[in-house]
Amino acid sequence: MSEATRNGGERVQKVLARAGVASRRACEQLMTAGRVRVNGEVVDELGARIDPDTAIVHVDGRRVFLTDDHLTVILNKPAGVVSAMDDPRGRNTLAPYAARYGKRLYHVGRLDQATEGLIVLTNDGELANRLMHPRYEVSKTYLAQVEGDFTPGDAKRLREGVELDDGLARADRVTIKDRHGGRTLVEIVLHSGKNRIVRRMCQAVSHPVARLVRTHIGPLSLHPLTPGETRRLTDDELTELMEMVGL
Repeated sequence: MSEATRNGGERVQKVLARAGVASRRACEQLMTAGRVRVNGEVVDELGARIDPDTAIVHVDGRRVFLTDDHLTVILNKPAGVVSAMDDPRGRNTLAPYAARYGKRLYHVGRLDQATEGLIVLTNDGELANRLMHPRYEVSKTYLAQVEGDFTPGDAKRLREGVELDDGLARADRVTIKDRHGGRTLVEIVLHSGKNRIVRRMCQAVSHPVARLVRTHIGPLSLHPLTPGETRRLTDDELTELMEMVGL
């Protein structure tokens, strides 16, 4: 345990009890049994102290949120909204959706103005950083309505990789869902967070995107939100998301 943890702050068992984990006596038993980790290290000394505003605590591998300040929500971003909290050009932004919760929220990654769908808003800076970092390989799923007859051969090209201006881009999975009116509905799963990546990949195989919706980020699903709707993550969703990025 670091000196910063030993000195100052509040006793771990007191913080855990206040967070609703168990009674203080039961939290002490959890600690002495080696079931409590602080910032990745087992904390079994009953005199250990932490700063509940900054410490990352797990009990039996499950993240415990120590204050009521944590907030993570998802939004079904409508087309025409830019992925920013303010815009010097006066375009519609994410700010009105974040304002519903009365907290300062960050948007995790971006969707271009024309793209619809799932975007995460959170006040957890570390969660935001890890969701965007390539190291954690968080998958993203899109439904793309593309021009023309998108073929299995086109799908194979996207899986094998297409060369773009900023390097090779490869999809994890490509599934043809439907064909109608000279367009094809394609589901594309990938890990890349590059700007306008799905649009550029489809353009590279001569099938420009007419409409694009992000439906999933990792375990999070857009369903059943309609454009402009938001909701808080459930405890199970938040736990799964945290585990995925090592929090």
